[in-house]
Amino acid sequence: MPQVLCIAGHDPSGGAGIHADIEACRASGTHALGALTALTLQDTDNVHAVQPLDADWLDAQIRHLAADCRIDAVKFGVLGSVEQVPVCVRWVRELGVPTVLDPVLRAGGGAELAAQPVAVAMLEQLAPLCTVITPNAAEARLLSGEDRLDAAAAVLGARGIAHVLVTGGDERDDAESTDWHWHDGTLRPIRRTRIAQDYHGAGCTLASTIAALLARGDAPAAAIDGATARVHAWLQRPKVIGRGRPSPARDCGDTP
Repeated sequence: MPQVLCIAGHDPSGGAGIHADIEACRASGTHALGALTALTLQDTDNVHAVQPLDADWLDAQIRHLAADCRIDAVKFGVLGSVEQVPVCVRWVRELGVPTVLDPVLRAGGGAELAAQPVAVAMLEQLAPLCTVITPNAAEARLLSGEDRLDAAAAVLGARGIAHVLVTGGDERDDAESTDWHWHDGTLRPIRRTRIAQDYHGAGCTLASTIAALLARGDAPAAAIDGATARVHAWLQRPKVIGRGRPSPARDCGDTP
């Protein structure tokens, strides 16, 4: 079975972070290895506090896994400190496998997860080495300085990132949800019927599903198309965990 190294934070509710990665990888026919970047005080409504793990501890987790296990793809979620970024850069170069970055800057409930210096370090050092990055609308605007999502995708792609997928599910402007896929100077819209609901862990689920499909051998565009279709299906059958936002039902068996 292909294996995905998921480098992400811990969500006690199990709706996002490393738990979402594990469920999405399993549902997509891969096994998730996990290296934690941060502990959070979090529920299904919002993130209340973040405790980054030491960069040396993150490095040791990855080092032991790389020595023991075959790694077919890597997925990055929230990074807890600037010091963690060069650790991730070094391992991306050493592993040489497809890599997906979900540049998590804020929780769905609005709380900040990554401070501005972390965001800058991710964008400048890590993102250009990744196969795909998957910012949501708010993250794309913060990282690019552009308001329109297609323009944001193009600006981020111009920084040397191979594939940029800017997701539009959080927008509420029309009946369709439009994601923008940028690659090699070309913008491609991916349109689906909008689901009028906010979710906990949708971004984590999408990024780890793309990584899982890359680990299975899909080309990046095919992995993006397959993952967006899977996640759209999961979002239509949400899993209610607590009193806040529901999570994608990543365990349903009849996905595309």
